[in-house]
Amino acid sequence: MYTTTDERGILNNFASEPKLYYAEYPSTEQQNQYKLLGAVAMLLISTVVAIAFTVS
Repeated sequence: MYTTTDERGILNNFASEPKLYYAEYPSTEQQNQYKLLGAVAMLLISTVVAIAFTVS
């Protein structure tokens, strides 16, 4: 950790910066997996909302 002290004696700590990298575009397989997970999530949310309306 990098620490500096100003003229009043106050410490200032700086976190170490992580190495930067560029994101890669998801492959076709990953895109299909995201679509499947989105569909499952929508089904789950729709089911929960339908049950909530039915119970109330």
